[in-house]
Amino acid sequence: MRKYFEFDKLGTNYRKEIIAGITTFLAMAYILAVNPFILSGADLPAEVKANYPPLASVFTATALAAAIGTLVMAFVGRLPIAQAPGMGLNAFFTYTVVLTMGIPWQQALAGVFVSCTIFLILSFTGVREAIINSIPQGLKFATSAGIGLFIAFVGLKNAGIVVSSEATTVALGHLTIQEGMKPEQILAVKNALLAIFGLVVTGILVARKVNAGIFYGMLITAVVGMVFGLVELPTKIFEAPPSLAPTFGAAFPYLTDFGTLFSVKMLIVVFTFLFVDFFDATGTLLGVSAQAGLLKDGKLPRPGSALASDAIAGLAGSILGTSTTTSYIESAAGVAAGGRSGFTSVVTGICFLLALFFFPLLSVVTSAVTAPALVIVGVMMASHMIKVAWDEMEEALPAFLTILMMPLTYSIATGIAAGFIVYPITKLFKGKGKEVHPVMYVLFFVFLAYFIWLRE
Repeated sequence: MRKYFEFDKLGTNYRKEIIAGITTFLAMAYILAVNPFILSGADLPAEVKANYPPLASVFTATALAAAIGTLVMAFVGRLPIAQAPGMGLNAFFTYTVVLTMGIPWQQALAGVFVSCTIFLILSFTGVREAIINSIPQGLKFATSAGIGLFIAFVGLKNAGIVVSSEATTVALGHLTIQEGMKPEQILAVKNALLAIFGLVVTGILVARKVNAGIFYGMLITAVVGMVFGLVELPTKIFEAPPSLAPTFGAAFPYLTDFGTLFSVKMLIVVFTFLFVDFFDATGTLLGVSAQAGLLKDGKLPRPGSALASDAIAGLAGSILGTSTTTSYIESAAGVAAGGRSGFTSVVTGICFLLALFFFPLLSVVTSAVTAPALVIVGVMMASHMIKVAWDEMEEALPAFLTILMMPLTYSIATGIAAGFIVYPITKLFKGKGKEVHPVMYVLFFVFLAYFIWLRE
């Protein structure tokens, strides 16, 4: 084991790797609660929830996908990078693909499967770099930032901090208990205040660079919620993992329905899954590997194996029943704790397997408990806005529309489409049409067709 993971070459040992693996797990353990909450439509009206997979099965799929993906990265990629269903991609799955576009969740999983298959193929070819170079940097950063704003908006809405308004579309929810309020309104105020408390606590922990700050913030919020009777006490701590039967292989019937699978609407879905995962995975792999001192001449060691590990994790997740599984930037916490080899990921993967038996604890996860995590993750993703060339209007306008349209239309795909349509136009009229990659012109017409004929 020491020889396979090159402990001597990397200057590490079992103790460092085990501590790092546990640290990484704690830093990203929040996904075990947040992902099932989002994918099951737990925050949506009762009449809509029937269109989503059961929370219990998604929990099992999430833990297994994270374990399998992380172990594949450990033994194939041999990097100290863990994987789990990605934030942003799960929001796109739930709120855009299923809720807005009306695509069945089983069909959406088929879209995840196809996108990850394409990703796997690209991981071993030179096409990978060509695609990376075809998408302008500004739109890459804008997409990440826009998803961050969208996730934060979802968190604030779920917690009742932001509510709908006939006069102004959205408004600040009630944060004080007023005379004449109904019991459910009083409960909504208390939950909003609990979410605000959790946001402040989580923000402080993350600001002080506490490893697993998001996880600890959720834990503290849940405990305070239990003290004040806003969160139910779990009836038990351990039990056998929930059944995967409702979600396992649910995508398979749609994989043979080529008419549906290759419709323009589904191509938009597949492209978005692929686009976001592709650049998120590449950025995370490079960033965490650089922090660990593993880059050689600025390049990943075994790049094909590392990206293929990410794609395989996504394929496994789609079969199990969850949105795209991808590399997690929280792996940097484990690297900071001394992790340098794939053995760090072995430890993290084992932790995810053990987490399968803690499903009863998920009962303490409410909208107020998840909201702080969504907002903080949103802040982290929105930080990419600083990398947009705001002083060049032909770059700034497409990026701005991408960022703005995601939360305002409640659709990640719409934001991406807006940016990809406007970018070639602004470049052409700026006299820089030759700077636009041919792929971008193709996508211009694809997204234009989406807006004109397919968007409902």
